[in-house]
Amino acid sequence: MSSPTNDKFDQAINIIKEIRNEISNAIVGQQEVIDQVLVALLAAGHVLVEGVPGLGKTLLVQALAKTFDGRFTRIQFTPDLMPSDVTGHAMYDMKNEEFRIRKGPIFTHLLLADEINRAPAKTQAALLEVMQEQQVTIEGNGFRVSSPFMTLATQNPIEQEGTYPLPEAQLDRFLLKIRIDYPSLQQEGVLLKQVTSSKIGESLDVSAVKSLLKAEDVLTLQKIVANLQVDDRVYDYVVKIVRSTRNWPGISLGAGPRGGIALIRASRAAALLAERDFVTPDDVKDIALATLRHRIALAPELEIEGHDVDSVLRAVLNKIEAPRI
Repeated sequence: MSSPTNDKFDQAINIIKEIRNEISNAIVGQQEVIDQVLVALLAAGHVLVEGVPGLGKTLLVQALAKTFDGRFTRIQFTPDLMPSDVTGHAMYDMKNEEFRIRKGPIFTHLLLADEINRAPAKTQAALLEVMQEQQVTIEGNGFRVSSPFMTLATQNPIEQEGTYPLPEAQLDRFLLKIRIDYPSLQQEGVLLKQVTSSKIGESLDVSAVKSLLKAEDVLTLQKIVANLQVDDRVYDYVVKIVRSTRNWPGISLGAGPRGGIALIRASRAAALLAERDFVTPDDVKDIALATLRHRIALAPELEIEGHDVDSVLRAVLNKIEAPRI
C-alpha cells in the first residue's frame, strides 16, 4: 500500500491542527469529543453522540462546517416527523403544470439529527438508508447527497419515555458512538464568561471560527487517511479484539465484521491526528471504545450488577496482548 507523499502528508497534519484550533475557538474544552468527531470526518463515517442537552453539540457541528466552508443543517426529530421531511418530496407546480422535486434538509455536508430516537422507525430508516447509500430516492429517481456527507445523530441517555431505540443493525452504521459529558469546573467558568460576555440571549456564535479549506479538500484528507499504512500485526490485533467480544462472559451480542472494518478506518484517522503515517496498537486502543460500544450488548445480569459496556470493553482490551510495532 503506498503511503502519501511527504509534502501532502505534512500539509494534512498542519491543516488538521488548524481545524482543531479553530473549533476550540468556539467550543470550551471537550477536546476528546472534538478529536473523535474529526476522526469520523476523516474516516468518512457517521457519529452517534450521547449526552444531555446543552453541552454544545450544535455549536460543535456548526464550527466544524465553517472550517471547510460546508453546509450545515439541523433536524429536530419528533414523533410526527415523516421520512419526506428528511429526504424531500415531489411537489406539483400549478404554474408549469408539472411535478418538481423539493429536496429535503438531508442535502447538506453536515447533518445534525437531534434526538434521533424520538422519531418513529420509518423516519429513522430513511436517514440511515441515506447514510449507507449516499443517495436519496424520490419518486423513483436517485439523487446523490453532497460530498463529504456526515451525520451526527444525538440521543439523550436519560429521557427514554416516548422514544424509539435504534435497532442493532442500524446502530452498526455509525462509525463511532461518542459520549459527551459535563465540562470541568474550570471549563464551565470559562464557558459562562464566553457565552454571556456582551451578548444578548444565547444564540450560537461561530464568528471566531475561520474557513480554512473547501469541501473538496476534505475529500483529499479522507483519501490520505484511507492510504495510511496498517501492519499485518495490527490487522490481527483488531480481529482478536472483535472476535473476543463474541464469546466474552457477560456479552450477549458481540461485534460483527463491520466492527473490525470500522476500527481499522477509525484507527487510520486517529493516526493522522497523532501526526503519523502508520497505525499503531495505541491508535486502536484509543478509539476502540467509541468504535465498539454501540456494537455489543451486555447480558441482563451484568447490567443488574452495575457493569457498563465501556468497563467490559476495557477488560477485553486489557486481556488481549498488543503487538509491538
